[in-house]
Amino acid sequence: MALSLDPELLTLLQPLMDAAAELDPPAIGDVAGRRERAIPLFQTLAASRDPVDGVEMSRHTLPTGDGAELDLAWYFPTSGLSGSAVLYLHGGGMIYSLAETAPAYDSAVRAYVANSGVPMLLVDYRVAPEHPNPTPIEDCYAALRWLSDNADSLGVNPARIAVAGDSAGGGLAAGVSLLARDRGGPALAAQLLIYPMLDDRTTTPDPELPAELLTWNYNDNITGWGALLGDGEPSVYAAPARAEDLSGLPPTYLDVGDLDIFRDENIAYAARLSAAGVPTELHVHPGCPHAWEALAPTAAVSKRVVADRIRRLRAI
Repeated sequence: MALSLDPELLTLLQPLMDAAAELDPPAIGDVAGRRERAIPLFQTLAASRDPVDGVEMSRHTLPTGDGAELDLAWYFPTSGLSGSAVLYLHGGGMIYSLAETAPAYDSAVRAYVANSGVPMLLVDYRVAPEHPNPTPIEDCYAALRWLSDNADSLGVNPARIAVAGDSAGGGLAAGVSLLARDRGGPALAAQLLIYPMLDDRTTTPDPELPAELLTWNYNDNITGWGALLGDGEPSVYAAPARAEDLSGLPPTYLDVGDLDIFRDENIAYAARLSAAGVPTELHVHPGCPHAWEALAPTAAVSKRVVADRIRRLRAI
């Protein structure tokens, strides 16, 4: 028996599903077509959120080792700093930058900061296929180094820095944690992995996952990983599920829906973290597709998962 969508989510997502059904799906490898569709979607997600008060944002520039400059956005509560901080890595299947996703992530990060009191750094890392592996993960690691190096001026305790991200950003957050461990720092207090994109080998459709309910499907996944890796051999930092040694990583929070093609790779990664001695909290939410809380923020299950994330952020 195939899994089914949470009844409240079904009601809230039906208009989106109906609209998607009227469009021809983009072909495998069609990055431009996916980007074109992403822009109005992320604008709609931003418009569905309530305005957030009590958060300010300052802009900074990060020079990279290969001569590029990355835009950084530092979000902080106006009520004062907590001493902790989070590098937040946005999602987008390894192929969407903030050029496509900025409105939604500006709203989401502001909400996390307002509700947790923890400031966040959002980096516009470069994406594939224009910038294949290892550029995205190296950009994200450079942003972590920037946050650590500037901790004093930002009012941050360098021992209370965490990394977080969703989808592709969750995979990059896991990769950054591995890089920080293997390069001797910066030390991380926690990693929050939100339905992370961890394994380039997730390509075979699961018959228990109805295709019409997949908000990120197997063709999308093949496209994203293909753009990132090309014909190259994946490193454990680009595809953290391939890492053999998960010891020495920071305490981990991970959540995923059971209608997400990342479900099995996420559960397996959490189990391996725990077996390696890493304190790990895993939530698998029944009836929830990829990014459900962003697509239907008013649903009860969306409010529950966001509350869990806020709880972990406050504990950093």
